[in-house]
Amino acid sequence: MTIIKYAPDSHQKAQLSDIEEARLASLSDQDIDYSDIEELDDEFWEKTQIVSPDLTQPITLRVKQSVLQYFMGNGKKGYQSRMNAVLESYVKAQQNKISDHR
Repeated sequence: MTIIKYAPDSHQKAQLSDIEEARLASLSDQDIDYSDIEELDDEFWEKTQIVSPDLTQPITLRVKQSVLQYFMGNGKKGYQSRMNAVLESYVKAQQNKISDHR
């Protein structure tokens, strides 16, 4: 017997059948079980802040082969996002240095 293990792709939205979609659409708020969702109190909302999405811009960038291989080492998918996260972290650290010196 062959065993096939399936791991859902976290970047892909789960597909529902037409019957499942219709069943979900017919539910009223009272029919939905929210017991496993923590209620957000006033303290939570006092600490929130609006964050505007930071748009990405496609560019051509030359990087050392060793750097690219490192970021692709965890899998080809998402390596650009990982590289962008490191660059963004660096920029924020530099901005904090500038604001600390003022």
